[in-house]
Amino acid sequence: MIIQRASCFHRALLTSLEKVGPRYFTAPAQTSAQPSTYRDYESRDIFDWDNLGFKLIQTDYMFMSRSSQNGNFEKGKLNPYGNIELSPSAGVLNYGQGLIEGTKAYRVDDGRIFLFRPQESGIRMQIGAKRMCMPSPSIQQFVDAVKLTTIANKRWIPPAGKGSLYIRPLLIGNGPILGIAPAPEYTFIVYACPVGNYLRNGTQPLTLYVEEEHHRASQGGAGGVKAITNYAPVIKAIQKAKERGYSDVLYLDSVNKKYIEEVSASNIFLVKGKNISTPVASGTILEGVTRKSIIDIAYDLGYQVEERLIEADELFSADEVFCTGTALGVAPVGSITYKNKRINYKVSLDLISEQLNSRLVAIQKGIIEDKRGWIIEIK
Repeated sequence: MIIQRASCFHRALLTSLEKVGPRYFTAPAQTSAQPSTYRDYESRDIFDWDNLGFKLIQTDYMFMSRSSQNGNFEKGKLNPYGNIELSPSAGVLNYGQGLIEGTKAYRVDDGRIFLFRPQESGIRMQIGAKRMCMPSPSIQQFVDAVKLTTIANKRWIPPAGKGSLYIRPLLIGNGPILGIAPAPEYTFIVYACPVGNYLRNGTQPLTLYVEEEHHRASQGGAGGVKAITNYAPVIKAIQKAKERGYSDVLYLDSVNKKYIEEVSASNIFLVKGKNISTPVASGTILEGVTRKSIIDIAYDLGYQVEERLIEADELFSADEVFCTGTALGVAPVGSITYKNKRINYKVSLDLISEQLNSRLVAIQKGIIEDKRGWIIEIK
């Protein structure tokens, strides 16, 4: 198995976490002394992993780094997980100048810990920062912060097969600003939380509702980046759908109102025969890391993959529909309701989405060879 190894780097970080104040930890020099404040007992001792779900659980540490006046980010520190102080005139509070990311760490059967493509999230944050007029950490700074946060919260990584450690990087304009302009200062934060299934009903197929009144994004907007402003506007549509018994909402384009775009927090794929189609990312659709991975895996398995405009009417003739996302994984869709018509899809173990998901999970767990360098092992 070919895996990117960062054991020396991580061991140096882990053994050099040196307390420099009541709320800060950093790694300024290599030392063999491991602080007594670092909690490293077995994960099985701290939680009922069989009932994990997808909800916020406070872990031990979070990473923080601030930008300097020239827009570069300082080395950063680990802090005990807790509240942060913000000015009421902070750019993120007044004008929504902020980005979020998401990636995961997995504990595999032999106890090793893997990260899945964190560099892709770092690249996406840089793209989003440019769109939102924000400085961003380098890709290396981003990945190093994710690694360090994972190590510091190692005991919160669920046992193999019980879930994962969801890692949430944030980039916010914390500097005070009155007029509409870029904030004068920015903070990069990474925290983590153990999670199980994203959906309350576990592994049950999704039931989607096509939203024709509200739109997630529009051309020229910020729908193609992971801006914090993309999520609050869809809550109303999600609540309405869940009140009617649906899992989530599928959005249409805001111009023609006939092309499907994405679900609230995941991408969508349609299957017809050996052809797999997904809406083309043209500024209104977020290019998910799981989406990119599934496209590559589908090519490897001999499927034809198209990124194109997909009319909602094609939902009626699709053999299979599935969604992808970091939090969600790969989830089959059992039904979609469009124009008051319920379209049912087959759900079985021989679905193409099941085949794709099995290959993805096998790579994430190190069961099969990682030929693309997607996996980073942490020690």
